Amino acid sequence: MWEVLEYNFLCEWCLSDDSVQNLFLGRVQWLTPAVPALWEAEEYEARTGRTCKPPPQSSRRKNFEFEPLSTTALILEDRPSNLPAKSVEEALRHRQEYDEMVAEAKKREIKEAHKRKRIMKERFKQEENIASAMVIWINEILPNWEVMRSTRRVRELWWQGLPPSVRGKVWSLAVGNELNITPELYEIFLSRAKERWKSFSETSSENDTEGVSVADREASLELIKLDISRTFPSLYIFQKGGPYHDVLHSILGAYTCYRPDVGYVQGMSFIAAVLILNLEEADAFIAFANLLNKPCQLAFFRVDHSMMLKYFATFEVFFEENLSKLFLHFKSYSLTPDIYLIDWIFTLYSKSLPLDLACRVWDVFCRDGEEFLFRTGLGILRLYEDILLQMDFIHIAQFLTKLPEDITSEKLFSCIAAIQMQNSTKKWTQVFASVMKDIKEGDKNSSPALKS
Repeated sequence: MWEVLEYNFLCEWCLSDDSVQNLFLGRVQWLTPAVPALWEAEEYEARTGRTCKPPPQSSRRKNFEFEPLSTTALILEDRPSNLPAKSVEEALRHRQEYDEMVAEAKKREIKEAHKRKRIMKERFKQEENIASAMVIWINEILPNWEVMRSTRRVRELWWQGLPPSVRGKVWSLAVGNELNITPELYEIFLSRAKERWKSFSETSSENDTEGVSVADREASLELIKLDISRTFPSLYIFQKGGPYHDVLHSILGAYTCYRPDVGYVQGMSFIAAVLILNLEEADAFIAFANLLNKPCQLAFFRVDHSMMLKYFATFEVFFEENLSKLFLHFKSYSLTPDIYLIDWIFTLYSKSLPLDLACRVWDVFCRDGEEFLFRTGLGILRLYEDILLQMDFIHIAQFLTKLPEDITSEKLFSCIAAIQMQNSTKKWTQVFASVMKDIKEGDKNSSPALKS
């Protein structure tokens, strides 16, 4: 009712001025948005006897040669006719401001274009390098593996990252097969795993199955299934229904039957998944079993606390040698290596780093062995040293548990290269042996890494 009364009052008042008519029509549309525009026009004409005309096209002056394509260009618009017009100085200032905005936008566009061009150029160069390296690996290195693997040229080429097409083959050769596992042996243990899964599904609880060891219960189908669903979830290829779900399930199940003394431990799924992405199923299992049989991996996956402490102690020797300031900062908060190193070592960085970067870490790990895992850890600490020095215990632990996603291969490997794995002329293996000896003799004070 109020809207209708206001409408009648405005109709009697707006009799002559066109600008007031236009303002009035806009006010009516705001008051009664549900009423069609045609009905408003007819009502107005019936009450006033005047014809409702749309605003004349000339009411908006244009002082530029084109229609504004964005809100940026609205600064060039003249004010509505019922408001004071712009002064000459104001119009010139607005023109200048608009020209500056357009120039700035063009600069940003040119800068972005140059950035895209640089990225594409680097990508093309990288692809050319990969193609060139692939030819060398296939035609020269792989056919003469034992002779060339330790040469300086091959090691330098190795450091730059393996071409994806030969990565799996080189990993297999570098890891080796000391366990003498064959594809046939893999099928045997896979069959045993399937039989056990079937027996588990027929019982209400694994604990009701007689003769099942603690390791077997830990390696249950349910636990493996749970971890598979958490393995590279963004890729979806290992999730239920994905192309590699069953393959990953098979390799993990077969391994628990092959090594019941180790069983299944969380983190194994990431290592197996990376191998599956680069090798055929049987070859992936062979590499997986041999990789986990290395001293460092075996110590961690069997949760051998004594050996793990020795690795941590050796790591701290090189930590103090390379990053003394950060080392003291960590010490002041009693922040020990196990807080962040365990997760890195358990998954060989495949969970902590972007997958392509993790694969490059694996490349050099296969070349240099366990030493490179700890050197990579020091490289990460060096990369974020300035940030970590500003943090307290809680924030350091949170940061190192979930590293930034924008970490790049070039920056990380530059920091890794700057890490010197030598302490007082002793290399990693020598320092580790010294730590082992100190612990055995009970002289913990002789090792700086074990000082309280």
